[in-house]
Amino acid sequence: MANGEVPKEVSDQVLRLVEMAKNTGKVKKGINETTKFIDRGLAKLVVIASDVEPKEIVMHLPALCGEKKIPYVYVPSKMELGRAAGIDVPTAAIGITEVGEGKDIFKEILAKITQPKKE
Repeated sequence: MANGEVPKEVSDQVLRLVEMAKNTGKVKKGINETTKFIDRGLAKLVVIASDVEPKEIVMHLPALCGEKKIPYVYVPSKMELGRAAGIDVPTAAIGITEVGEGKDIFKEILAKITQPKKE
């Protein structure tokens, strides 16, 4: 799922988690803020929009997450991601630093995105 293909059900859950984290936890918005929090090891989950152009601006995030052992997931739309994070503009990436009341959804998402792919 790290390659950008996530089922709609999972991306909907991720967007719901971003919204919950925005309301009851902490969310960092944008590539620069997200990169800083990954570097510092403070991100619990990184959400990347699949429709970012050019792709190069977010290409470093999965590698950095892998290095710091931080889970990441893609959602289809930067507009939806921005909206879920409480901003009126599209955003390419979000770092969730505190999940707030979304702990259960967070655990479900982690289980789904870390499962080995079935062929």
